Amino acid sequence: MAETSSSTLQLELVTPERLMVREPALLAVSLPGREGYLGVLPGHAPLLTELMPGQLSYTKGSVTHYLFVNWGFAEVLPHRVIVLVETSERPEEIDVDRAKRARQRAEERLRLAGAGDAAIDALRAQAALQRAMARLEIAEYWARRAGVQR
Repeated sequence: MAETSSSTLQLELVTPERLMVREPALLAVSLPGREGYLGVLPGHAPLLTELMPGQLSYTKGSVTHYLFVNWGFAEVLPHRVIVLVETSERPEEIDVDRAKRARQRAEERLRLAGAGDAAIDALRAQAALQRAMARLEIAEYWARRAGVQR
């Protein structure tokens, strides 16, 4: 394991399928917490938090990296952040067309649930919509930064 100085963090992001990130010497990490985004700097007070679908970012040197993360947990220690999530994707791995179709399906299910269709699980549809929107936001942001038309 890499050593970190008192002014840096180490990030480990793990899914059941793979180790997504193991980066030492980070300046900051931003996590999509249940109550909103959480910024973590070196020396942060220890905490355990639930994560929601959204964008995780981390800064190393002058470069900020972005990833989509699905529901999970993060343990924050003064110089280490450990993230365990169901799934995670780098922006270039996100299938934008698939995410758009997922958003449309979720919006339709929510519309049906709002119209009283008892067969539709509104909470599940809301979670699917949240995942799709987060994936699209990250993919589109990355594409704009890279100058890619989507």
